[in-house]
Amino acid sequence: MAKPVFTNTREEILGFSASLFATRGFDGVSMRDIAAAVGVTPAALYYHFSDKTQLCLDAVGYAFEEKMGPLKALLDGGGNPWDRLESFVAQLTRMLAKEDNFRRLIQWVLLDSDEQRLQSLADQVFRDLFNALRHLAGEIAPGHDPQPLVISVIGLVIYPFETQSVRRFLPGYQLQHEDPKAIARHVVGLMRNGFGGANKEK
Repeated sequence: MAKPVFTNTREEILGFSASLFATRGFDGVSMRDIAAAVGVTPAALYYHFSDKTQLCLDAVGYAFEEKMGPLKALLDGGGNPWDRLESFVAQLTRMLAKEDNFRRLIQWVLLDSDEQRLQSLADQVFRDLFNALRHLAGEIAPGHDPQPLVISVIGLVIYPFETQSVRRFLPGYQLQHEDPKAIARHVVGLMRNGFGGANKEK
C-alpha cells in the first residue's frame, strides 16, 4: 500500500484545526474529523502530530501567534507606557471585532476544564504575552501586584465581545456600544481614571 501523499502545509492543518476546536471544543472533534476537514488520511495527520492533544496545543499556539504576535510588539517597544498600552488595547479590540473564530477559540480555552491542557497552554502559548503585559503594568503602576492588573485589562477588553448576544437586550443598550473604537476608549478611560473618569470620554 502506497504511503499517503501529504499535500497540505502544516499551517493549513493548524488553521483548520483551530477553527474546529473553536467551534466544537476539544472533546467535540476527533483526529478523523480534522483529517477529513483538511483532506488527508488520519495516518498522514498522525505522521505530523503525535496525538490530538499535541495538535490542539500547536493549533491554539499557531492561532494565538498569528493574531497576537503583532500586538506583542507594541508592548515591547519603547516610549510612554500608557501610549503602548492604549495602542495594544485599541488593536486588540479591532482584532477581536473582526475575528469571530479566534474569539470563540479564546472563549473555549477560558472555559476548558482540563488542568494539564491549561498548564501546557499557559506555558507554551500565553506566557510570553502575559509577561510582556506584566512588565508594562509594572511600569504604569509600580508597587502594585501586576498579575491582577493584567487580568483586569484582558477582561475589560474581552468581556464586551463575550456578552454581545445578551447585551442588546439589557437596559441602556446603544448600537454604538458595539463599535471597537468605543470599547477601546471606554477600557482606556477606566484604566486611566477609574469610574470617576468614565463619563469624560469623548
